[in-house]
Amino acid sequence: MAHRRSDRSAYRDERRRLRDEARLRRQQRMAGTDPGALMQADTEQAEHTDLSPRERAYREAKLAANRRIGFLSHFIPYVVVNSFLLLVAGPRAAFWTAVPWGVGLALHYFFAIIAPDLRKRWIDQEVDQRVGADVSREKVVLEGQHSKRVEELSASIAHEIRNPITAAKSLVQQMGEDPAARDNVEYANVALEELERVERSISHLLRFARDEDVELSEVRMSDVVASALETFRDRLHALGVTVHQDVQAAGLMRGDPEKLRRVIINLVGNALEAFTESETIEPTLQVQAGENLAGTEVWVRLRDNGPGMEPERLTKIFSPFYTSKQTGTGLGLAITKKVVDAHGGSIEAHSNPGSGTEFVLTFPKQAPSQEVPT
Repeated sequence: MAHRRSDRSAYRDERRRLRDEARLRRQQRMAGTDPGALMQADTEQAEHTDLSPRERAYREAKLAANRRIGFLSHFIPYVVVNSFLLLVAGPRAAFWTAVPWGVGLALHYFFAIIAPDLRKRWIDQEVDQRVGADVSREKVVLEGQHSKRVEELSASIAHEIRNPITAAKSLVQQMGEDPAARDNVEYANVALEELERVERSISHLLRFARDEDVELSEVRMSDVVASALETFRDRLHALGVTVHQDVQAAGLMRGDPEKLRRVIINLVGNALEAFTESETIEPTLQVQAGENLAGTEVWVRLRDNGPGMEPERLTKIFSPFYTSKQTGTGLGLAITKKVVDAHGGSIEAHSNPGSGTEFVLTFPKQAPSQEVPT
């Protein structure tokens, strides 16, 4: 008899345990803490990431309201049933019913009301920490790069200005030692040339550093190229340069015509100087312009058959104060790149020793409205 009663008691305990577990699982599903329900909620959230901020806020508020209503739909029966049991069956029966049901209700409240906000807060904190760390590292790297560039630029400026000033100072000192010397006139002319070099460097430096408003207008690149080449008409003829033009395919674009003209002038001037220094036989300049297939960009290609450049030199030509010319300031191509960048465009250089040099400019037809240097 005792053995059978023990079996029946164990059977009742097992059924009660299974019933409590089933009730808890139902409450978890309704509270949104069931693993399957959480995965579904994450999927729904991913599907609505393209909502506007107002729509997303409305959706989140609606879900929060539904969770509160779900909790109240369990809390009200809990109060009613336990109040009824307390009055009819007594405190003992009400207690044994209230405890397991209350545990489930407490879990429902936590996972339905508290957990979503807590989860969101923890996610936001983690994202802020990680993003902040990434931003800090990136800021340190950018500051280091900026400091290095400033140091290199400062050294270049000091070198570019100090050398001609030192030369002019030496010549003036020699003139002072013997004011009646015949060479004083020549010394004075050389000193003036060195000081003019300083003035030219400072002028280019100010142009490189100064930004001015873009005067945007409808401009045709073929007109810009023609105007720039007209500036060199006499010089082209004197050097015997053959110019091949094919620029009529370039349509209208938004840009500053004068600043774009200066870009072409600088590139053509560099080619002519390369012809002169290398004494190129049968110098030839090819100038082409057109549009991409989509009609969204205008491109210009300038190619010469001059001496070309080594790969090491090619990587530095857009750096401020880098020059291979005896009288150059090294700011011409740096200013050119800055103007091109300010128009939202790009400039590429291709060259090999003995094979000439090619520059390719690309501009969007609708240039951004921002400042570019004069």
